[in-house]
Amino acid sequence: MSNKLNILLAEDDDNLGLLLNTFLKAKGFHVDLARNGSIAYQMFNEKSYDFLILDVMMPEMDGFSLAKEIRETDKDVPILFLTAKALKEDKLEGFAVGADDYLTKPFSMEELLARITAILKRTKSDEGKTAAVYKVGRFSFDADKRVINIDGEDVKLTTKENHLLKLLSKNKNEVLDRQAALRAIWGDDN
Repeated sequence: MSNKLNILLAEDDDNLGLLLNTFLKAKGFHVDLARNGSIAYQMFNEKSYDFLILDVMMPEMDGFSLAKEIRETDKDVPILFLTAKALKEDKLEGFAVGADDYLTKPFSMEELLARITAILKRTKSDEGKTAAVYKVGRFSFDADKRVINIDGEDVKLTTKENHLLKLLSKNKNEVLDRQAALRAIWGDDN
């Protein structure tokens, strides 16, 4: 699989995190590893990710809480939970907070890759990646390049401007919670 998609991996177990990181990179993904939920949330707000793999039981912010925060600003990014919690109630909670899939430990690397591939097929366009270009009137905005085009002239955006405009573009014609917008731009420090 040669797709060069960005994956955020949030896993507090050092051995499993390193193993998953190495495996996914060998399969052609760009992977950022976060050792707890708070770091993962900060990384999510600073960079664009195509896929999230979240451990449920992590220090500082558990995977369910992390997914709830992420879903306030991004309803589309695929989320796969990894966990030792195999009870039906745990799985239902995972899906309720926005998971696309739920994989219980122990699992095989091949199964993880198959689930990632299946989720990406369902959630991405035929090109393998959703275009991050938004058009509003005479403006076009390319979130990946951090550029807004106004009447044929490109203007480079700052990271925070890009985050805010992407959030507003993704939630077009919806009321956006002010706190969710502030968290997307500034993190939890506001």
